[in-house]
Amino acid sequence: MTDYDLFNGDADGLCALQQLRLAEPRDSHLVTGVKRDITLLKRVTPAPGDRLTVLDISLDSNRDDLLRVLEVGAQVRWFDHHYAGAIPSHPQLDAHIDPCPDQGTSLLVNTFLGGRFLPWALVGTFGDNFDARAEPLAKAAGLSAQDTQALRELGILLNYNGYGAQVSDLHVAPDELFRRLHPYTDPREFIATSDTFSQLRAGHAEDMAHAQALTPSLETPQLALLHLPAAPWARRVSGVLGNALAQQAPERAHALLTELADGGGYLVSVRAPLARPDGADALCRQFATGGGRKAAAGINRLPDSDYEAFVAAFRAAFT
Repeated sequence: MTDYDLFNGDADGLCALQQLRLAEPRDSHLVTGVKRDITLLKRVTPAPGDRLTVLDISLDSNRDDLLRVLEVGAQVRWFDHHYAGAIPSHPQLDAHIDPCPDQGTSLLVNTFLGGRFLPWALVGTFGDNFDARAEPLAKAAGLSAQDTQALRELGILLNYNGYGAQVSDLHVAPDELFRRLHPYTDPREFIATSDTFSQLRAGHAEDMAHAQALTPSLETPQLALLHLPAAPWARRVSGVLGNALAQQAPERAHALLTELADGGGYLVSVRAPLARPDGADALCRQFATGGGRKAAAGINRLPDSDYEAFVAAFRAAFT
């Protein structure tokens, strides 16, 4: 029997897996990639009886491969908060899927495990920009303001590391990052002792300094749109910049369009207003390669020819 762990390479996917593997250690094959790399089941060819754990990627985006895996006789446990569509009913599928707009996969795993590794769940929740859920949980657990802020920073840094067009854009490949996180039962120990934390903090500060020079190409009280250049720093920063802008202006929707390195289009990140965290996924699914969740979604490749249509749809969705 072979075990596979398939997970989104962002903070939520990493911290969901961290909790599960602290609770249930397994010598598994890790299958992951940059944050936008979500069709992960196509990489796996299991045998009957193999076990797959899938975390923080859309079932709907992997539906055909899920059915293939189940037909083979593999077992699948799935935790996620993205749009799933119809969930297959199959004795080999154990699905824990909830698209509620104010929680991520880390909190679903936290509930499943009875809160055994809540600090890691908080890191993932902060990383996914669900501060309104994470802060009360941290307070109820008796964490100090200093510790809560440290977990929030780690979540932001793990999320930041997941963004890029390819793994070479990232400071640390997500599978290697998980291996560096895994020895730490408490994320505060990782923060205090790991060189990786310092590496990510320095990279984030440098990239955000570049981002401070950006000005919106479209700005109203309801929405803002920014263009980013085809540069590694811009690809790395697009997600955390969108989250930071959403925190600064919770009544406003934001769209970040990063020029693709090969030209001819954009990588798009959309954040619905934090005050009304809904509509980002519906907007992005109007375009090929678009998807995500209600509060935050994206388009992997928006052709130049669709730019005006996107701007019109963005205005219609959030005005």
